[in-house]
Amino acid sequence: MSKPSEAKQRAILKRLDKFSRFTDSSIGIPFTKFQIGAEAIIGLLPVIGDMAGLVLSCYVLLEAQRAGASRAVKLRMLRNMGIDFLGGLLPVFGDAFDAIYKANTRNTRLLRNYLEEQLEVEPPAPPFPWKALIWLSVLFAVLTGGLTLLL
Repeated sequence: MSKPSEAKQRAILKRLDKFSRFTDSSIGIPFTKFQIGAEAIIGLLPVIGDMAGLVLSCYVLLEAQRAGASRAVKLRMLRNMGIDFLGGLLPVFGDAFDAIYKANTRNTRLLRNYLEEQLEVEPPAPPFPWKALIWLSVLFAVLTGGLTLLL
């Protein structure tokens, strides 16, 4: 599978930013600076809401796969998803945990950092072709010497 272009990777990040904002921080709590998202609201439904949140989080993982993220990045994303899911199952505190942990935002940040690192890394310059230089020098010396003897 070939690596997606920079434009496709930026488009993926743009979609994930919108998705993460919707699921993790689209609803402002009045008189505070705190924001929750649709996932925290869905998570109010015991177990079913947490399962739905886990399914929603799989979208970020799917986009990471499309973007060519490394295995290590995807494993960290899975860890974040697991923490979010298990934390959301806790009685009473689980809903607050869901609102605070924001796994989709964390995973989008992981992917962004990974892709930006990939864009910064320039491939190493090819080694100087010393052998070709030596052989061409020898060839030109022989040709020059041969032409000199003929003239």
